[in-house]
Amino acid sequence: MSETVLSLQSLTVRYGRKAACEAVSLSVERGAVYALLGRNGAGKSSLVRCLLGQQKPTSGRASLFSEDVWKRRAPLMARVGVVPEEPDAPPAMTARQLSAFCSRLYSRWDEKTMTARLSRFGVPDNVPFGRLSKGQKGEVMLALALGHGPELLVLDDPTLGLDVVARQALYEELVGELADRGTTVFLTTHDLAGFEGLATRAGILKDGRLVLDEEMETLKSRFRRIRYGNRLTETRTDFGNELDAFDAVRVKVRGWGIEAVVSNFEDGAFERFRGKDGVVDAEASALSLEEIFLAVAGEPRAEEKKGAA
Repeated sequence: MSETVLSLQSLTVRYGRKAACEAVSLSVERGAVYALLGRNGAGKSSLVRCLLGQQKPTSGRASLFSEDVWKRRAPLMARVGVVPEEPDAPPAMTARQLSAFCSRLYSRWDEKTMTARLSRFGVPDNVPFGRLSKGQKGEVMLALALGHGPELLVLDDPTLGLDVVARQALYEELVGELADRGTTVFLTTHDLAGFEGLATRAGILKDGRLVLDEEMETLKSRFRRIRYGNRLTETRTDFGNELDAFDAVRVKVRGWGIEAVVSNFEDGAFERFRGKDGVVDAEASALSLEEIFLAVAGEPRAEEKKGAA
């Protein structure tokens, strides 16, 4: 039976009358890679702070390894590695000094692996943290997070602001960590394309509520884009009934016909749909994780696109 490494039970966070998270419940099993997605302001940061024991939820509970993280933060965090959204370390300390400091905090600290990881990244271990590039700072934070062989790795938008080379190095390191150790990963990200191949399960937060939570394989199989013409009328808008079987999430009338994103695709139902009177040249195509996210959570605002660049 699989072990639950992380769980949230009806977790709610309020700031005055405003709810950042509302009754969020989810669980992550050992060895899984869980990607939590959401627009800016959806509640991801509040949820992560509760998960790390940095903030007490208004109600509900965050658990790591079946224990309340707010009550047992110190021993639980010894089993967790964290890469924050903004790299944060004393600017005057070098990576070598940071590693030496961490070795006094963690009984299982692996200095040799830490040094080898920095070497793979091409990050000097004798340059003050404050003088490193943002990408190098992120790589140092990842190396520090993995230095004690954590059972759970929490990544808060780890690729934000990184260049292509730094992002690729992070992906490769995570792939190696997953293959060698089976490390459980919980991440929030704007880089949906980059993590799509790594994630085994995904959740989507919308306005503080978890509106989707399922295995990636299931998610990708039930979401599709359907395109078709309809010879009954060039300006047809009463397409709702013919798409009922597919639970359309988004429908647009184009000049050439109709385009719909559906959340309940099934091959047999699609074949019956293609035979309906008036339906012409119907075709279905798979969606990327980013396309599914946009369909469920809505198009990002201009400032969100800028922040995710």
